[in-house]
Amino acid sequence: MAEVIVFLIFAAIALVGAFGLVTAANTVYSALGLMATMFSLAVLYLVADAPFVAVVQIIIYAGAVMTLFLFVIMMIGVDKPDAYGARTPSQIPRTIGAAAGFFSVVALAGRTVWITGSAGFGRPDLYGSAEAIADEVFGTWTIVFLSTVMLLTIAALGTVALAYYRLEPVAEEVS
Repeated sequence: MAEVIVFLIFAAIALVGAFGLVTAANTVYSALGLMATMFSLAVLYLVADAPFVAVVQIIIYAGAVMTLFLFVIMMIGVDKPDAYGARTPSQIPRTIGAAAGFFSVVALAGRTVWITGSAGFGRPDLYGSAEAIADEVFGTWTIVFLSTVMLLTIAALGTVALAYYRLEPVAEEVS
């Protein structure tokens, strides 16, 4: 019964954080909503008896990725006025309609049985352990893992390059 209560509390916190992420006008508040969602997901992983994934969630996503996000937000400058202008009157109803459509598709898809993961994890006594996950990541999924690392590295380098890029005014030619 305690697991159900912990699940309900942190599922609600994850939903409130996700809602705050998409509705906050300030980007720093959006990042804080994302961080609340990430920490709540780590607790949900613990409830699901996946401690390794919970620790990875906190160390990598709530730690390193959020630090990178906040760094990018600060480099962009949150004190500048919004470049996109005010919201249009039809933007909120369209967003609600798109979200309702997305959630209905997820609910319909959730009615079927999904089979995820690899067919065999080797030894069943190691299921969910760091050793079994390492075997999968660095064995079966090596190319995907390294591609993701390269993609994130290139994105970080691009962010730093854009932060140092200065657009200088072009002098007009006098004829």
